[in-house]
Amino acid sequence: MRNKKTQSIIEYVGIVMIVALAFSAMSLYIQREVNVRMRHLAQELNEANR
Repeated sequence: MRNKKTQSIIEYVGIVMIVALAFSAMSLYIQREVNVRMRHLAQELNEANR
């Protein structure tokens, strides 16, 4: 009984770690995308001021 409970806990920890890594990767991707959009917007505004 105890061995089965320990295995379940380890499996849950593994799933949580995988989900956390996925969120971390998505966060990095979204942050880069926002930076690129802001840079493009700044370039468009600078060209409009000329």
